[in-house]
Parts: sequence; C-alpha cells; structure tokens
Amino acid sequence: MNLPASTHRRDWLHAAAAVGLSVATPWSWATSTTAAKKPPAEVLAALPDAHYRGSGKLTFLRLHVYDARLWVQGNFIPEGFEQHALALELEYARSLKGELIAERSLVEMRKHSDVSPQQAELWLVEMKKMFPDVTAGDRITGLQFPGESTRVYFNGKLRGEVRDADFTRAFFSIWLSPRTSEPKLRLALLKPHLGRP
Repeated sequence: MNLPASTHRRDWLHAAAAVGLSVATPWSWATSTTAAKKPPAEVLAALPDAHYRGSGKLTFLRLHVYDARLWVQGNFIPEGFEQHALALELEYARSLKGELIAERSLVEMRKHSDVSPQQAELWLVEMKKMFPDVTAGDRITGLQFPGESTRVYFNGKLRGEVRDADFTRAFFSIWLSPRTSEPKLRLALLKPHLGRP
C-alpha cells in the first residue's frame, strides 16, 4: 500500500481502525461491556423506539481504539439491514484524524457499491465535512434513513446529512454487510442481545 507523503503510517492505521479495516497487523474484536443503558439523545430524537442490538470493542496492537454500538427498532432484520432506520455509535478511546477516517471510509464503501469518480469525489467532500478529528471520549453517531439519507452527529450535535440513498447503503455496509472487511465486528453488532443493558 502506497501512503501519501503527508500521511504518517500511525495515523493511517488508526484511521483504518476507525472504520474496522483489515491490515497486516493484529486486530481484535471483543463484545463490549460498556454498552449504554439507553440510546443517546440524538438517536432517541430520530428513532424514539430504538433499542440496543449489539456492540464490539476494537483494539489495535492491544490499544483500545473505540467501542461500537448498534441501535435498532423492533422490526429489525439483520439480513435486510439496509431497509431499516438504525444508528451506529462509535465512542473513541484515542485520537484519530477525521480526514483519514473519511478517506478510508470511501475505500471501504467502494467495495460495496459501484461508485463513479465524480460520485466518489462528492462523497469524500461530504465526509470530510462531517468527520472531525476525534480524541478519547468523543462519539460519532451515524443514523441511517433507508432509501433517503445518512445523518452524522458528533458528541450529540448534528454535523451534516447526505441525502443520497446509494451513499447511505454503502456507508453502513462498511460494518453491517455480509461482505464487510470485519466479519467479527458485524457479528458482535448484529447478534441479538439477551436482556437490555
């Protein structure tokens, strides 16, 4: 993999971690034990009956990168995740560059969708606007409105919305598609939760 001259390898790998990418280093997913008792306010405002589905912790070289949590509604079917309104919350445990998160997100999205160069350029511009640099304790929450849009919040505040059904399907496929680069993460997020946290 050729890295841009201005990009430090450490930042690149951390950005890869932020979207659950596979690289030639040891990654590990574990079921998170830090699931919130109820959905965050931004999720409840859009999806009043949302409930916890599953969670996972990402570690990189034994370093905790983030906890991921999935919030869904009562009729949720994992095999048809792209047809349901849902929310994916990432709570970070360390600093990551927002620009690199956006770039790596696009790489993964292109694995799930035929994206023209023009469309890819537009998507990248939108993601760079929506994804800030993060530090430990920061949360990025993505809300999926199927066939309509993706809404992104940072620490509960709206950062932006992409009103593009193709973008929405490709973005959440990074984590929830059967063809995800991180199948263990997908299982941790989608497994039925026995007993609400």
